[in-house]
Amino acid sequence: MRKEFVIKRIDASPDGAPYVIVSLTSSKDLKEGNKNLSQFDPSKMMDPAKMGDMVKDLNKIISGMGGMMAGGTSLKLDMHEYREMNLSVGDKVYLELTKDENTGV
Repeated sequence: MRKEFVIKRIDASPDGAPYVIVSLTSSKDLKEGNKNLSQFDPSKMMDPAKMGDMVKDLNKIISGMGGMMAGGTSLKLDMHEYREMNLSVGDKVYLELTKDENTGV
């Protein structure tokens, strides 16, 4: 299985060790999130009748962000891997998951 992600954040290790934490978000989730943000068109924001809708939409977006942070995908990469891949925020990356059929459990 191959999944597409976008790099959301790159953080230094909390203990000062030579690695970074790369936080990913699904590109599908990112596209869906952008659709919600498009509702905040400046021409619509000044309409007082729309202010209640804007607040409701803002609450949905904020609660959605909390969910993404809690259930996000993170990778721990040593500095050599990080430099070799030349990663930066916004880069599209792919993760491939395969099951080892040779392991006898």
